[in-house]
Amino acid sequence: MDDLLQHAFAVSLVFILAGLVKGTLGLGLPTVAVGILGLFMIPAQAAALLVVPTLVTNIWQLATGPKLGVLSRRLWPLLAGTVIGCWLAAAVFADAPVRLATAVLGAALLIYGTVGLLKLPMRVPAAAEPWAGPLAGFTTGIMGGISGNFAVPAVPYFGALDLDRDELVQALGLFFTVAALALGSALAWHGVFSTAVAGNSVLALIPSAIGMWVGGWLRARIHPATFRKIFFVGLLIIGAQLEWRSF
Repeated sequence: MDDLLQHAFAVSLVFILAGLVKGTLGLGLPTVAVGILGLFMIPAQAAALLVVPTLVTNIWQLATGPKLGVLSRRLWPLLAGTVIGCWLAAAVFADAPVRLATAVLGAALLIYGTVGLLKLPMRVPAAAEPWAGPLAGFTTGIMGGISGNFAVPAVPYFGALDLDRDELVQALGLFFTVAALALGSALAWHGVFSTAVAGNSVLALIPSAIGMWVGGWLRARIHPATFRKIFFVGLLIIGAQLEWRSF
């Protein structure tokens, strides 16, 4: 019983931290939560716990912007590629060794952290979006279907689209909502997202909401650039630890 309580407490702390990051930066809840939870549970189980908090927080995020229709029409090839990639990866790698999922998750966090720290100048011309969007979405879907993390390469891709701040926040909300639905349905199809797991995922909303509230408070008191550096360095540390465990 004590072990169960300790496990629940540890998971709650992870969701509070992940919610804090999202409340401060507008993204990062699944990245932080899956990354840390992956240190002490199977990545697929961690991803299943993330389905409801990710879905609810991102539906709220996409609903707050003014250009949902415009962004949906512009981004649907990327979204379709993400769904296809996620379902394909979930089908092919459903019984893959845990080490593979851990290694993929660690690599995704290392890439994301490195790109974020280096602030590499990237731009996707409008003429390239018809092929670059589906490619970025499909690749992200494959990564997400294996590891539960949908950050790479989708988030850097969004940063290269020259969206204004409100459009970017809404686009990320739309993308992660679709990704959560794709992952949840794929996990349910393969028996990972059961009724019991769904219940635990709903409960995870509570610490996530607490973390988001604290993050909103912190956002007004800390320079975003400073917090982003801490965030990306943290991703590098977690990613390196996951890669070490996969060997």
